[in-house]
Amino acid sequence: MIAKIARGASLYGALAYNYQKVEKENAHILFTQKIIEAPDGSYSMEQLSRSFDLHLLANRKTEKPILHISLNPDPKDTVSDADFENMAQEYMKEMGYADQPFAVFKHTDIDRTHIHIVSVCVDGDGRKISDKFEKRRSMAVCRTLEKEYGLISAVEKKENSQSPVFKPINYKEGDIKSQMASVIRHLPKYYQFQTFGAYNALLSLFKITAEEVRGEYNGIPKQGLVYFALNDKGEKASNPFKASLFGKNAGLIELESHYGQSRTKLKGSPAKGALKGRIESAMQTASNESKFKKKLLEQGINLVVRRNGEGRIYGITFIDHESRCVYNGSELGRNLSANVFNDWWNNGVKTDQPLKNSNDSALTSNAENQTIQPEIVPDFFEKHDTYDSADQNNIIEAFGSLLPENQGEDFQETAFANQMKRKDKRRKPKL
Repeated sequence: MIAKIARGASLYGALAYNYQKVEKENAHILFTQKIIEAPDGSYSMEQLSRSFDLHLLANRKTEKPILHISLNPDPKDTVSDADFENMAQEYMKEMGYADQPFAVFKHTDIDRTHIHIVSVCVDGDGRKISDKFEKRRSMAVCRTLEKEYGLISAVEKKENSQSPVFKPINYKEGDIKSQMASVIRHLPKYYQFQTFGAYNALLSLFKITAEEVRGEYNGIPKQGLVYFALNDKGEKASNPFKASLFGKNAGLIELESHYGQSRTKLKGSPAKGALKGRIESAMQTASNESKFKKKLLEQGINLVVRRNGEGRIYGITFIDHESRCVYNGSELGRNLSANVFNDWWNNGVKTDQPLKNSNDSALTSNAENQTIQPEIVPDFFEKHDTYDSADQNNIIEAFGSLLPENQGEDFQETAFANQMKRKDKRRKPKL
């Protein structure tokens, strides 16, 4: 179990974040202590807020008296409401907040069911409750609760796990923004890609696409990215989401920086030659497109093909989940370019052997010293294009543990915590 502790100055913000989820039936109030309730046992925002008045009015010098804690068991843990209630009380007691007013909200809007606790860190006399060695004490309490309630140990899981897990989004399940965030915010940390087309090919595995947007604001040119959820046919299935919603790593500037860093890392990488060899081997033994894709999937390689309205292949991208590298076909060699596969699958002309002529050797040599110009393709999903989704619907099952695992990240919670930090920074006086 993981505990996240945040402090702020806005009681309304902390309560509203949780209460709005209650109103949407994505959460409910599980337990309260020293909180005003209506005769029928219900709670309103006004009652919740008034319950903390005496402590806040008595507050002496604490700038951030609002305490917002989340307790997050592993997604595989099954925790009853009674156990959540007891865990919250034990946690607050061990952290020194046993006598404080607090409300416990159980959130059910993501796969990882968890609880949030809203309280204040000043006592009835207005004195701040000590937060000395808070993180260390919190971790110790979590380890104790894990043993007491038979939960999966966060420490042991971290030691046994190499990376987080991603999964394709399902726009029908709702909360699309959180689903997309769990993928978009982390992909650049784990995969190397050198172009926008390669990035979009990677996103397509998780049923997401990105588009560049351009315009002017007060006469100043502006450029950015928006993201869309996709359905099983590769068609847009959501409204656009601005890149800024998913953090700076999702924005155009950071991605362009990532392209450059990837080119440096992939330059002369042994993974490139190994990947090319595996692809060429699959080409020699596969008789058609479907069998070729199947052979690649068995090796943890995804193939993303882009066709125009007439069915011509204009782009092809290989995604190697073993080395976490993404290459357009022409970046690996002329014999793996889109034209070669178009001739094979559309015209019946197959190149059985890797090209060994002088021009291809020069291309390979140049690749070690300079950036190869990528295939020039139109926007990833234009109206006249069709997305090749064959064999992609069960993509995660196809290569199982090769992909990292999704830990049920609560994007809204992360965004709210970041918002509290930004507000606190703005309040700091200038020196």
